[in-house]
Amino acid sequence: MESQTTTQRTGTAEKFTKTVVAAALLRQRPGHDVELFIARRTSPESVAGMWEFPGGKLEPGESLHEGLHRELSEELGVEVALYAEVIGDGPGGYVAEAGWWLKETTAMRLFRGEILDGEPFPLQDHDRVDWVPVTARLLDYPWIPADRPIVEQLLRDSSR
Repeated sequence: MESQTTTQRTGTAEKFTKTVVAAALLRQRPGHDVELFIARRTSPESVAGMWEFPGGKLEPGESLHEGLHRELSEELGVEVALYAEVIGDGPGGYVAEAGWWLKETTAMRLFRGEILDGEPFPLQDHDRVDWVPVTARLLDYPWIPADRPIVEQLLRDSSR
């Protein structure tokens, strides 16, 4: 039975032909809850006004971390340290060895991280950014639908 599950997961992972990378940037300020950095989209129209994790598409030949460092520098003007990947363990579109399902043939790899240098500012694709406590209130934001299961996973992870 275990080999069938592995085969099914691998088969599912192989159908993804595009990978995007994103970061769950976290910070802990004295006297505050852990906070997550989120960004509000301006386009395309179907997701304008919704919140997401910052990141973007990989360029040919880039590693996951290289692409994410580049995207965060271009989108927000920051340098970051990247840590463990956010892995799904509940319902919600996570495919082993591929990442979080976004649409048809696209998956997202999401890494925890922290800002080392720079103050994040919406340089492109976003009209607003915010630091939000990692509490159930995160679910009150209108998230891009594919990102909501990831928010739920982060909340599960933070309660452990």
